[in-house]
Amino acid sequence: MPWDAFPSALDLARFQFAFTVVWHFLFPAFTIGLASFLAVLEGLWLATGRAVFIETYKWWLRIFAVAFAMGVVSGIVMSYQFGTNWSVFTDRAAPSIGPLLGYEVLTAFFLEAGFLGVMLFGLNRVGKALHFVATCSVAFGTLLSTFWIIAANSWMHTPAGFEISPEGLFLPVDWWALIFNPSFPYRFGHVVLAAYLTTAFIVGAVGAAHLLRDAANAHARLMFSMAMWMALLVAPAQVVMGDLHGLNTLEHQPAKVAAMEGHWEERRPMAPLILFALPNMAEERNDLELAIPGLGSLILGHDWEAEIVGLKAFAPSVRPTNVPLVFWSFRVMVAIGLLMAALGIAAFVLRLRGRLYGTPWLHRWAVAMGPSGLIAVTAGWIVTEAGRQPYTVYGYLRTADSVSPIAAPAVATSLAMFVVVYFVVFGAGIWLILRLMGAPPHPAQEGPAEGAPIRTAGITPAPSLPEGRITQPGPAE
Repeated sequence: MPWDAFPSALDLARFQFAFTVVWHFLFPAFTIGLASFLAVLEGLWLATGRAVFIETYKWWLRIFAVAFAMGVVSGIVMSYQFGTNWSVFTDRAAPSIGPLLGYEVLTAFFLEAGFLGVMLFGLNRVGKALHFVATCSVAFGTLLSTFWIIAANSWMHTPAGFEISPEGLFLPVDWWALIFNPSFPYRFGHVVLAAYLTTAFIVGAVGAAHLLRDAANAHARLMFSMAMWMALLVAPAQVVMGDLHGLNTLEHQPAKVAAMEGHWEERRPMAPLILFALPNMAEERNDLELAIPGLGSLILGHDWEAEIVGLKAFAPSVRPTNVPLVFWSFRVMVAIGLLMAALGIAAFVLRLRGRLYGTPWLHRWAVAMGPSGLIAVTAGWIVTEAGRQPYTVYGYLRTADSVSPIAAPAVATSLAMFVVVYFVVFGAGIWLILRLMGAPPHPAQEGPAEGAPIRTAGITPAPSLPEGRITQPGPAE
């Protein structure tokens, strides 16, 4: 086989970051919402005195501890790749996004590290009010971490508040504009709602699974009921936020939207909504296209006559490098979102009829939807990051110019090691979480053992390490 048939160092570095960030984001996407869920449970316990709330809290607290630990471990790995594989990007962009990542440590990390131990082990050692403050602080810390990481990632998509020095460095000149860059509010809202939906459907699936075994289990009923309320309220809100985010992306990254929608023609009034197609990059057209006429213009431009810019309006060198990947990832995300909304509505109708806990087909549907949030957020990040290509800093710094001067065999070796270690370590961690989820919740539920470290797959996370949720934005997924 000729040497040029092997992947380049750039391709391997991109795949390595994509592999590690996908694994990592599975855990923060769950723990961001789960931390808030735990805060709500404890608050309801304090307000009502009902034991079912604190017992359910303790049951989920063990799962949160394991998932949090895996978020820590997987998040740390992300940082090292900036120096090893993406040193040019790091050198040039660090003046602008480096402080944002530092603020994440100084604020969210310290908040989480300071209160996590109290949350996990202090329920019987400190007052109820102080423990509730600790739980709320950890939950707020997850959102604060998300704020800074999404600010940095959004800046890479819609850079603002900077100037380029003669040495090619991105120097900040307006921190307000840099942090609250044009896409930040929409991306932040979209990610937070996605995390809440992810948690809701995992909690709902677990509750539904236990209802199928015992429809009278009060803890399972509580889980399922709260999850279905979240599905009913948050899934439609996510549809609205997704529309706003899409309009913002159309304004600032029109080539990405053209790839998402599968439009090739340069300008197209009354553009169709393409439901199914096989994007053909070589021929610059779609094969086997199935579309609804005019609906694309209505959705993207909120006008039947709106002109939609297609991929042919952009030079091939600045189009997304993998249109089929962006096109189909977007459809996976949207399809799952619609199924989430449908489940929430179905559960609400059955709730009104008094059949929420006695309808097995609904519970089986909820169990099947358990991992849907994780799949949706993964597809969403693929759309976001693959659609940004061929840039790391959109419009200013190309991915090919961001990679470290490192040989392909070195990247391939580290990638192979990551694949083996991740599947072993995180496979074991996921198995442990599933095992904990499979244990029926019951009265007098115990939380994490006090005075003992949390261990998962042989790893003991230090309380002083940051969770690294949604950790550092990826230059090359």
